[in-house]
Amino acid sequence: SSATGYKAVSIWRGVYGSRFRAKHNVDGRQVCYGTFDTAVEAAVAYARAVGEYQPPAPPPIVAAEGEVAAEAEGLRLHLSSSSATGYKGVQQSPSGRFQAGHRVDGRRVCYGTFD
Repeated sequence: SSATGYKAVSIWRGVYGSRFRAKHNVDGRQVCYGTFDTAVEAAVAYARAVGEYQPPAPPPIVAAEGEVAAEAEGLRLHLSSSSATGYKGVQQSPSGRFQAGHRVDGRRVCYGTFD
């Protein structure tokens, strides 16, 4: 157990303030999976690295595609039955991160990649 309450997660005090670091030993060598803003993010990175991560189930799709599902930060979120993420315009990359975008003139325009 660590002071953070998560296996393999410690507080890292850097020049620009404290962050949380995920690391552990592999074959006698220390492997660092990165530093993160929260202990939870670091714990998820560790769990993904060692194969223990179980992603949460996507939200159930109860409305017709394109119907507004909710509002977040003043934005309208649209459900999609054809997307594995459950949201229109959102895809999950092989790294596990999410990409938001849409098509313009047949080309995909990406708004960014998010955790």
